[in-house]
Amino acid sequence: MFGQQVANAIALGSVYALFALGFTLVFGVLEVINLSHGAVFMLGAYAALVLVAKTNVGIWLALPIAMLGSGILGLVIDQVMLKPLRARRAHHLMPMIATIGAAIFLTNVAQGLFGAEVLRFPPGTIPELSFQVGEVHVTALQLSIVLLSLSLMAGLVLVLKRTRLGKAVRAVAESPQTAHLLGVNVEVVFALVCFTAAAFGGGAGVLIGLSFNAIFPFMGQPLLPKGVAAIILGGMGDVRGAMVGGLFLGIVEVMSVAYLSSDYRDAVAFGLLFVILLIRPSGLFGQVVERKA
Repeated sequence: MFGQQVANAIALGSVYALFALGFTLVFGVLEVINLSHGAVFMLGAYAALVLVAKTNVGIWLALPIAMLGSGILGLVIDQVMLKPLRARRAHHLMPMIATIGAAIFLTNVAQGLFGAEVLRFPPGTIPELSFQVGEVHVTALQLSIVLLSLSLMAGLVLVLKRTRLGKAVRAVAESPQTAHLLGVNVEVVFALVCFTAAAFGGGAGVLIGLSFNAIFPFMGQPLLPKGVAAIILGGMGDVRGAMVGGLFLGIVEVMSVAYLSSDYRDAVAFGLLFVILLIRPSGLFGQVVERKA
C-alpha cells in the first residue's frame, strides 16, 4: 500500500514541480508572480485535447504542439501586458493585477469556446499498459509523466547552468541593469523566459488532463496556490526549490488522501508548509535578505 502511494505521489508531484517551474522562472527573472499561469495551464490541456479529438494527432505529438502554443500565449501576455508596465516602471503590484485580468479573460474565452462541462480525452489516447514492480502497480501513463517531467526539468537546469543563454538569464535575474551594461539583450531574455515558463505550464496542463482525464475551464485555479506554495517552500526564484517543493506537495497530498481523508489533503500540505517556513523562512534553497534601515 505504501509503495503504491509513493508511486502515485511521485507522478503527481512531478506535474506540480513542472507547473511550479514556470512560476519560479518568471518570478526569478522578472520579479512578477504571474497569476495567469493557471489559465495558460488550462489552455494547454484544451489545445492537446482539440488536436487529439479533432485532428487525430497522437498525444505525444499533440503535447509539444500544445506546449508551443502555450509558450506563444505566454509571450503575448508578456509583450501586451508586462512589457509596457516595465517600460513605465509601474509599481510591482501592477503586473500581478494585470495577470489576474489576463487569467479571467482567458478563462472566460475557454468557457465560451468549450463550455463549462468536463471534457475528456478519447478512449485509447494513452495505451492502457501497466507494470508490476513487486506489489507496486505502475501504469504507462504514470511512468511517462514522471520521465517527461524529469527530462524537461533536467533540460532546463542544464541550459541554465551550462549554456551562454543560461548565463544571460542568471545575469538578468541578478541585475537587469548590470546585465544590460554587459551587452545582454534584457528584453529578449524576458521574452524567452515568459515563453519557456508558459510552455512548461501548458505541458503540465496536458499531463494533469491525461492523469485525471478531466479538462474544464477552471482546472488551473486549484494549481495556483500550490504553485505559489512550491516556490515559497523551495525558495523564491530557485529552480531546484520549485522542483523539490512540487514533489513535496504531491507526496503530502497523496499520503493525506491515502491515510487520512481527501478532506484534509490541502490542510495537511499547507500546514506542513507553514511549519517548514517557521523553521526556515527563506525556504529550502532560498537565502534570507537582510533589510537595512
